[in-house]
Amino acid sequence: MLELAGIIILGIIAQWVAWRLKLPAILPLILIGLLVGPIATLYTDDGHKLIEPIWNGTSGLFPGEGLYYFVSLAISIILFEGGLTLKRSEIRNVGPVITKLITLGSVVTFFGAGLAAHYIFGLSWQISFLFSALIIVTGPTVITPILRNIPLKKDVSTVLKWEGILIDPIGALAAVLVFEFISVGEGQGYTQTALIEFGKILLFGFSFGFTFAHALTFVIKKNYVPHYLLNVASLSVVLLVFVMSDVFAHESGLLAVVVMGMVMGNTDLPNIKELLYFKESLSVLLISILFILLSANINMEDLKLIYNWETAGLFAIIVFVIRPLGVFLSAAGSNLKFNEKMFIGWVGPRGIVAAGIASLFGSKLLANGEPGAEYITPLVFMIVLGTVLLNATTARFFAKAIGVFLSKSDGILIIGASKLSRLIGAYLHQNNRNVVLVDNNRNNIEKAQKLGLEALSANIYSDNLSDNIELNDVGYLMALTGNPDINQFAINRFKDQFGENGSFRLVSSEEMNNPDNNPKEGLFSNTDDFVKLMETVRKYPSINEILLKDGKHYKDLIGITMADDNIIPLFLKTTEGALKIIASSGNLGQEITEGAKLVYLGKVFDQEEAVPPIQQAK
Repeated sequence: MLELAGIIILGIIAQWVAWRLKLPAILPLILIGLLVGPIATLYTDDGHKLIEPIWNGTSGLFPGEGLYYFVSLAISIILFEGGLTLKRSEIRNVGPVITKLITLGSVVTFFGAGLAAHYIFGLSWQISFLFSALIIVTGPTVITPILRNIPLKKDVSTVLKWEGILIDPIGALAAVLVFEFISVGEGQGYTQTALIEFGKILLFGFSFGFTFAHALTFVIKKNYVPHYLLNVASLSVVLLVFVMSDVFAHESGLLAVVVMGMVMGNTDLPNIKELLYFKESLSVLLISILFILLSANINMEDLKLIYNWETAGLFAIIVFVIRPLGVFLSAAGSNLKFNEKMFIGWVGPRGIVAAGIASLFGSKLLANGEPGAEYITPLVFMIVLGTVLLNATTARFFAKAIGVFLSKSDGILIIGASKLSRLIGAYLHQNNRNVVLVDNNRNNIEKAQKLGLEALSANIYSDNLSDNIELNDVGYLMALTGNPDINQFAINRFKDQFGENGSFRLVSSEEMNNPDNNPKEGLFSNTDDFVKLMETVRKYPSINEILLKDGKHYKDLIGITMADDNIIPLFLKTTEGALKIIASSGNLGQEITEGAKLVYLGKVFDQEEAVPPIQQAK
């Protein structure tokens, strides 16, 4: 009982430490597992581990094949959760670089690492290629914490994020197929029987995953399951699919749950977000338990097995040769610059799928007496720990050294995706500013995306927005919703993370026309709240520019806007083309020179300098 409670407590502590230090949780989890596992034999009085998952094969927390079963079920849930996050539309939009990374890049890693393991350690071809299949994956659980606080060009962070999400099931599938090829082929060669079993994995994995995904979707849509049982019922179906598929075709369960997650993630399921949140929370707990268990299950003999120069050579080849080679081949002919390719090639940490399946398959092959199987688990753990440690400690420095680190974050996050926000966002986008709109109204998000804007469906009260690495180049925050409480909450919560250069919100109806109550973060003017702005957008859905002669001309025009409800100032456009947000206080913080422009919403000024409308809202 003490060991079980200790694993959970230590796991959550490791997750908290990782959050505070902005590190991938895998790093402290593996270190804790090693400290209470194999390293504990060096400092305990009796030379035993503090946590012993399996002891003499028959006792411990998981005697016999108990650990194997627990790891299998835990990974099935984690992979299902990963499958839920995959969207067909995102695969279409992420571009050819990511498509090549998860195909050509995987092939390069598979054959390159397999050849390296074979010739450096003298492992059989079967074991070498199982090892290489296991390290194909990267994973968002290790990529996201590393990139979250490194301001990068959006293309670079997007490539790394989506590669991590999409490559997880691909690597898992490759490992499952190689493992089955080894298991079936043993003692009888790679015969027709092996190919038949290989086909059975594909057949039952895809058929069970596809069928049960549609069945569960139908049950949820018809409300055959009460709301309070929805999440646990879905969990039980995932475990049922995994076990049933595995009964019909050994080791096909992992493929089945990945397919099930992908199918459900791409259906119009009303409760998909709630289901995803539950699976994410469960995955965090399982990852915490799993990594400590798997690390603690490693023996000192396993560590001594890889404590040599051959291991360092294999690590160096994988990190400094194979990964960059796969990236440069995949990004050939793309718009990515040389230094951006270098950074993507540098960042490639391995995660939970690699470590979990390695322990799973390594122990199984070791029990079957497969020569060289004892190398699988320690070698993969070495790659996982080494890459996470290397990238977590050097990614920021490397980004600065090669010039991909954004010294100034000038992207703009707009809270709310109403017609007003879409109109302003489209103007900013046309003027080469990175704009991201956030709203929990799906209809608003779809309209924004049709305008070519980047829009995220998210709830600002959840933690998901803070974790989104596509926002790491955002330095301005504009809260444009019709709810003053939401606007103020957005400012209070996100001003340090997304509003380092400026955080603004609309004035409320109570603050209008009250100079003594004009907030310092007020936006545009203190005479226009959300209702007046939306009324202006309804009548004059356009953003215009007017040339300025000097500071006095600017003040005169601002005076006109305050007297006319149909003209609302938004930005000052400098002679260099930079846009300055106009605050309700009227303070721009710079001198206005001839040639600058006042950007405003509404009807056109009746002056010669007025420029025709340049953007229409849709």
